[in-house]
Amino acid sequence: MIKLMKGNEALAEAAIRVGADAYFGYPITPQSEVLEYLAREAEQRTGMVVLQAESEVASINMVYGAAGTGKKVWTSSSSPGISLMQEGISYIASAELPCLIVNVQRGGPGLGTIQPAQSDYFQTVKGGGHGDYKLIVLAPATVQEMSDFVKLSFELAFKYRNPVMILTDGALGQMMEKVEFFEQQERTTEKLDWATVGKPEDREHNVITSLHIKPDKMEEINIHLQKKYSTITENEIRYEEIMCDDAEYIITAFGLVARICTKAAEIAREKGIKVGVFRPISLFPFPYEQIKLHTANIKGILDVEMNAGQMIEDVKLAVEGKVPVEFHGRMGGIVPTPDEILEALENYIAGGKL
Repeated sequence: MIKLMKGNEALAEAAIRVGADAYFGYPITPQSEVLEYLAREAEQRTGMVVLQAESEVASINMVYGAAGTGKKVWTSSSSPGISLMQEGISYIASAELPCLIVNVQRGGPGLGTIQPAQSDYFQTVKGGGHGDYKLIVLAPATVQEMSDFVKLSFELAFKYRNPVMILTDGALGQMMEKVEFFEQQERTTEKLDWATVGKPEDREHNVITSLHIKPDKMEEINIHLQKKYSTITENEIRYEEIMCDDAEYIITAFGLVARICTKAAEIAREKGIKVGVFRPISLFPFPYEQIKLHTANIKGILDVEMNAGQMIEDVKLAVEGKVPVEFHGRMGGIVPTPDEILEALENYIAGGKL
């Protein structure tokens, strides 16, 4: 089925179709349509529990509890709301529970603006809560991917028993595009062996916790988690390369900005400048080696983001100083244009920096 939908509505529709069991959230611009759509559509179609909690703190802890039963549960919010969830996210990661968290980013810091931004990259990829934990992070660039990544997120969450975050922004949440949806899936009745489902007759009851008083036990948990993150890194790196085969310069960007950079690269090629675009789709695990491979053939990289420069640190780690890396960013909810990106690239080239 193909429908014209907002990105936020596509998220909600995909969650219904994937057979999600519950959503717990709190309204905040620019992602409130997620809760509104679910409240209107979900329960009558699949029986999904949809609850507006009293706060983001409450909603993430409801996700924690429901995820412990082995059900498909999720939440969504926007930047300040995600900040409030960080303690709960750390608990969920430590307890190794599958769930989906969506951040429809807005400009900050503080309450900021309701306009789009990408300034939660550090918080999301480097661990916004306490402790050594990782989220699997996917960054969509289209409304179609907003839908597709919901299905993928639940698959990854249950495969690795790890929370997954879709890191998107207010522009993608509000823009309308055609979306081709997958077929409706039934809600599962499978009882997972690690889940808390009471005390069955055939086994002992399960205990799910993130509290481990003895340091040797806590270190054991941490070592196990780090091994899991290494396995995720080996198997789940995702990226897109656009016109990179013969590129002399590469623009790195994620999410919506990668689409804008692709247009800038097309204009550059019309002017005789061979430019490609490298888009990380998984922000964790990050495609370090895949970026590094290009350093043998290019003169430099321009990293473009809607922030003060965050993913650029990972890009620099990837290239290991083999080529120069420069930055162009917009903040406060301003979306860069293809022309200004190309102008920044040309200025860096002319100035001998790339």
